[in-house]
Amino acid sequence: MDSGLVIVDKPAGWTSHDVVGKMRRLAQTRRVGHAGTLDPMATGVLVLGIGKATRLLGHLALTRKGYDATIRLGESTNTDDAEGETIATASAEAVTEEALRAGVAELTGTIQQVPPQVSAIKVNGERAYKMARKGEEVELAARPVTVEEFAVLDVRRHGALIDVDASVSCSSGTYIRALARDLGASLGCGGHLTALRRTRVGPYDLSVARTLDRLGEKLEILPMAEAVAAVFPRRDVSEDDARKVAHGGRLPAVGLGPGPVGVFAPDGTLLALVEERGPVAKSLAVFVS
Repeated sequence: MDSGLVIVDKPAGWTSHDVVGKMRRLAQTRRVGHAGTLDPMATGVLVLGIGKATRLLGHLALTRKGYDATIRLGESTNTDDAEGETIATASAEAVTEEALRAGVAELTGTIQQVPPQVSAIKVNGERAYKMARKGEEVELAARPVTVEEFAVLDVRRHGALIDVDASVSCSSGTYIRALARDLGASLGCGGHLTALRRTRVGPYDLSVARTLDRLGEKLEILPMAEAVAAVFPRRDVSEDDARKVAHGGRLPAVGLGPGPVGVFAPDGTLLALVEERGPVAKSLAVFVS
């Protein structure tokens, strides 16, 4: 089985781990991992690594993400999304469009965000969602996230409730559920997420994502060399340097930046990811030997 990335359009109701399990069967290998978990309710772009590409996932520049979301104002849930139990209601009828847009603007830029109680963040070594399910009160610290865009696309009123369709572009680690919660809180009516579709992860968007059904018919794997060339600076080396890199040797730095650099042999084979530190380029991961 070739190594590379598979860009999945995750279906609703599946955990990211479910998708990994399905891909292990399709690719006939245990070496499958994912980058950036999606909640079961959410659909859209999920990046998987197959074979040697599992070692790429931790280095991929997947820090920018895009989402289409629907936020319901007037109801709060214990999970901040539609999968949880309603814990409070307050009419959103009096919320004006001006107030809504002002609330959205307050949640745009670099903000301090408290993650949802039901999340995978660890508190004293235990996942927050496990503690929450046991009825324990979880104290999660606010952390900085960047919301580059939070655009209101449509507003639909249903009596005491308002459904807001929005497009969000944000940094990795941003919880869209928490944006829904905080928007509702700022407007005094509460809020939660009712629908979420991830439209982009790094350079990969829905145009290259494939459903599991389609992947079952034809497994489309993005070769590692293409994946690396799409997100990292590229360095082509001589045969002598290629042999050196293949055996874990260091190369002189050439000023390609502080982040990972893809190193390619004369025939275009991906050799390694390196990181320039001072005068040398040190290997982060070697893919040939």
